[in-house]
Amino acid sequence: MACGFEIVARDAGTKARRGVLHLAHGDVETPAFMPVGTQATVKALEPRDLKAEDAQIILSNTYHLFLRPGAETIAAAGGLHRFMGWNRPILTDSGGFQVFSLAKIRKLTPEGVVFNSHIDGHEFFMGPKESMEMQRVIGSDIAMVFDECLPYPCDRARAEKSVETTLGWARMSLEAPHAEGQQVFGIVQGGVYDDLRRHCAEELVKMDFPGYAIGGVSVGEPEAEMYQAVEACVPFLPEEKPRYVMGLGVPHQMAQCVARGIDMFDCVLPTRIARHGTAVTRAGNVAIKAAQWARDFGPVEEGCECYCCRNFSRAYVRHLLNAGEILGVRLLTIHNVHRLLETMREIRVSISDGSFADILNSKLTTKETK
Repeated sequence: MACGFEIVARDAGTKARRGVLHLAHGDVETPAFMPVGTQATVKALEPRDLKAEDAQIILSNTYHLFLRPGAETIAAAGGLHRFMGWNRPILTDSGGFQVFSLAKIRKLTPEGVVFNSHIDGHEFFMGPKESMEMQRVIGSDIAMVFDECLPYPCDRARAEKSVETTLGWARMSLEAPHAEGQQVFGIVQGGVYDDLRRHCAEELVKMDFPGYAIGGVSVGEPEAEMYQAVEACVPFLPEEKPRYVMGLGVPHQMAQCVARGIDMFDCVLPTRIARHGTAVTRAGNVAIKAAQWARDFGPVEEGCECYCCRNFSRAYVRHLLNAGEILGVRLLTIHNVHRLLETMREIRVSISDGSFADILNSKLTTKETK
């Protein structure tokens, strides 16, 4: 099987496919959602919570782990899996997203990026060599190349220059030493310019990465332009290798991207909005802290089988959240992560049994917010 990825089912009416990604720490069924554990933890959850919800793979962040606890500590612990007590696959973002998100405290150079730490302001350098060395120490199953994630909007001249920088960094990332069994994925950039997306994809494919990501989406662009960016990339990426849209975790958007041939997703959405008292449900996002739920003794979401919904009421979770109790955030995070993982399970089954069209037309894809 090519590059540790096999396609086991396809949808007849779209480009959706079901697959299995074979990695050093286990198999991942796709399409898959990866909960984000930026600093070696998925916020508010324990590894056993993630396993109870059958999270197959999580994401951690090279930039943040580089700053703390640092490479020496992770190396002394025997790698990130042992350090955080997680024996399933891990994907590490390279730090390229921080080139976008920390634009005010960094300076781009041809070799990499000079950052001022968001923690204490000290200056440090990270380029493809440094990023890949950190990911080697981390020992992630999938390491992402160091790239420049473009903002939205972005003029064409800057996008052209950025694509060439990303391609140069991709070559350096691929040539750097990697951990045993570690897969390295390339990242397609190019902003909203279809021809630049195609050029970037074609050049990355020549480098023969085990998998390919589509970056620079979900950075503030309209939804239609996000889909267009995906459509501009997919035809030029190998059919037999996994495709990953970075930073996307809205259920209806993931379903639409699966229909366009995407296999993997990640996002901080389920954990972040849980901390603000919002639940992800089939009918849209629900503000659980709202007064209307003060005496609602039904579950956060009717029919949900997560630990939160099986055991507690909206009224109780609302009370915890409004009282500032940690358990409220924890329960709502369990629910939100469950909902996105369950969404992916349902999509996988629908691709196999021919009902994926029903998924696309169901409440799963709604944008309604209550």
